[in-house]
Order: sequence, then C-alpha cells, then structure tokens
Amino acid sequence: MKGSAFPLVLRRLGAGLAGVSLVLTAACSGSGADTTGAEGDSGGGDPVEVQISPEDGATEVRPDLPITVTAANGTITDVQVTQSGGESDAQNGPEGETGASEGEEGGEEEAGDAFDAITGTLNEDETEWTSDWTLTPGSQVTVTATAENEGGEETEVVSEFSTLAATAGQRLELQSNFPVSDDTVGVGMPVIVNFDLPVQNKAAVEAAMEVTSEQPAEGAWNWFGDQMVVFRPKEYWEPNQKVTVNMHLAGVQASEGVYGVENHQLDFEVGRSQISTIDSDTHRMTVERDGEQVQDFPTSIGKATTRAYTTTSGTHLTMEKYQHLVMDSATVGIPEGHPEYYKLDVNYAVRFSNSGEFTHAAPWNGQLGEANLSHGCPNLSTEDAKWFYENSYMGDPLVITGTDRELEVDNGWGYWQRSWDEWLSNSEVGEADKTDEAGSPGSPFGEAGESGETE
Repeated sequence: MKGSAFPLVLRRLGAGLAGVSLVLTAACSGSGADTTGAEGDSGGGDPVEVQISPEDGATEVRPDLPITVTAANGTITDVQVTQSGGESDAQNGPEGETGASEGEEGGEEEAGDAFDAITGTLNEDETEWTSDWTLTPGSQVTVTATAENEGGEETEVVSEFSTLAATAGQRLELQSNFPVSDDTVGVGMPVIVNFDLPVQNKAAVEAAMEVTSEQPAEGAWNWFGDQMVVFRPKEYWEPNQKVTVNMHLAGVQASEGVYGVENHQLDFEVGRSQISTIDSDTHRMTVERDGEQVQDFPTSIGKATTRAYTTTSGTHLTMEKYQHLVMDSATVGIPEGHPEYYKLDVNYAVRFSNSGEFTHAAPWNGQLGEANLSHGCPNLSTEDAKWFYENSYMGDPLVITGTDRELEVDNGWGYWQRSWDEWLSNSEVGEADKTDEAGSPGSPFGEAGESGETE
C-alpha cells in the first residue's frame, strides 16, 4: 500500500455504506461461504467455487483481519462490501452517512463513499481478492462476490458477519494534527499526527495512513514517542500542489485490544516555495521565493555566551506566528531574579523551534547586520520583521548556519535534520511511500491467531 496557533481540524470518514472497486493483493485463508450456483449446471464448463472469509454468520470478527475472496474454476469479476452500525455512526449520522450538520463551522468537508469504501486487490490471475483496509469495529458487514467460469456463467456468493466492538477506554482516536484541512503550507511542511493513546503496533498504523500528492514524491513516517507520528517527504514538496492524507484507522489494532474507531481525511495545499537562510558570520538573513532572492535583511542572532543564548544551526521550519508576544526567559529556564532574566514585549514574532527561538522585531538592537547580541532569537528591524511575519507560511524552511549548537530533530519541527537514509531507516515499515500512487507500504492487518482473536 502505499499563534496564531494552528487549530485542530479533523475530517472524519464514517463507516458509510460503500461499494468496493477492484484495484489489482494477498490473502488470509479461512473457512467461508462456498457455492457453485445454479448457473454451473447449464453446460458452460465446470462451475465456479467461491469462498469468502470471514464466513457467513460469523460474529465478533476482529476488525483488523482482512476479507478474502477466492474462486476455483473461474475468475472474480466483482466484490462489493458494505458496512453499517459501526462505532462512528453516532458521530456521522444515521446509516453511516457523513458530513457536517447545517451551519457547522470548521475545516471538515463531507466525506464521500470513495473515501469510506473497503477497496481490495486482485491477484494476477484474478482468483483471489483481499481487502486493502481494516473494518470498522462493531459493524455489520455484507460481502457480495461475483465470479464467472470459462463459459461466462456467473456465480454470486454473499457473506454477512459482524465485527468486534471496541472497548471503552481502548478506542484509538486523533488528538490533533498539523497541518489541518484547507491550510496552505510551506514546502518543508511535515504531516504530524498525535493520538490519544499509546501505539505499540506502529507498523500497522503507518500502513493505514495513505499520503497522496499531485506531484510525484516519496516519503515515510517516523515516530517520536508512542503517540506522535510524523510524515516527511525525501525532499521538500514541489510547490503549488494539493496533498491528501487518508487515515484508514477504523479497525486497526494499535495496541493489544486497542482499535481505531474512525477514518479521517486531511487535505492541504503546498504553496509557493520560500526558503530563508541566516548566516551567523555575515549577520544577514536572505529569503528566496521560487528560487529567486527577494529579501536581504540585516540581523543579529544569539550572542552565544551560554548554550541558552546560542541560536541553533540547522534546517528549521516556521511553526506559528504572533503579531504581538511577551517573551519571558522563565519559559526557557531563566527565572525572575536571575541576573540574566528578561521579559520583553515583541512584535511580528515567527516561531521556528521549541527552545524559545523566534524571528522578531528588535528596534532596540543598534547592531543589526554587525554583531550577534540577542538571547538567541534572530533580531530584525520592525519593517523587516513585519515583512517576514506577513509572508511566512507554516512549514517554510529557515536554515541557520555558523553556530556550534546543532538543532535537535525533536526540537520543534527539526525533522529535516535527519538525512533521508536515516529517516527511512526509522520508519517501522522500512519502505518509502510513493505519494503519486494509491495505497501505502506495509500492511494494516494484524496476524491471525494473535491474542484477542475471536473464533
């Protein structure tokens, strides 16, 4: 398979009633519905034998096990899967319908059947079909499979079963994500997903999250702790394109007995390319827009008398911005009463790390472009700071060179500090996701026979 602080907006994908499209992948065997059909007796060759797993009438089926359809003496021509009564129905409306109620605000848009569908993959000889994604916990599932023999005679088989419901307190849900739907972001922007519960089966969760972009790219997920996962492309995104993240989390077993209960979709746009560079030695900040330099600002960064006052070198990303901000050294470990304590009112502040670093206006600094005198933040004139504030997107790269304090990968959004090889090696699936292709690497399914399987 393939501060304005930025607000939390999640687009939800319901269990919805959805048909399956056949998109040419592997299977889990098991007993199931089996029939030859009446058409097989009419002289058109050997009748097709069709088997569906899970079998008709099964109850409390683990939602993280795949649906498989196999055909003997023929080929599979169609598979339709519908779900109803799932865990997310109470939030998404009756019969699994999705969408915001009239007058509801936020970045969510109505999710259609294309996003809710349990799609599947055929093998090369079209005799075995396997679902791509897990099932919604606590749902009623109907699988209708059609196959035909060499004579063109069709056989239809139906299996109806129910899935295991998620237990209260063991329902994995999203806590936040960056960016949010409808954001326009910089070319360095990662996809950051925070969960409300720890995830142990990280590879399965990675495989359930499908990233697609209009322009070809490859990327991968890395985990920072058990509740935050980050997607980053190999190189900066191509500018001026749309990116979609389909999180097929419903039914994924994130940890033992912990299941995702909803699918989510995130759509954002990558805007123009803007990459800024600050050189500690020249005391200049340059800004390139779509490959051409558009600004050259005099600046003054950290005076480097202590580690705290040393600006971090490396590839940063702009994270959030404030037209007005009170900067209090107590927030970075220098309390009131300390000889180095400060509390400043600043304008046009743009954050680029979690260690207190912002670009901002510093009209009191008389040595912009000449010396590094700040407590760590790049100081700019009011006019220059305002320009940068007004022209920055979340996720714009800001590269700082020349200091002896290296930006940590988990300090803010320092994810570009890892080389691509290192980033890929830290992915649980260990394979790059090609974002111009449907699907994602790895498998979202658990293994049959694991603890918690229902017979």
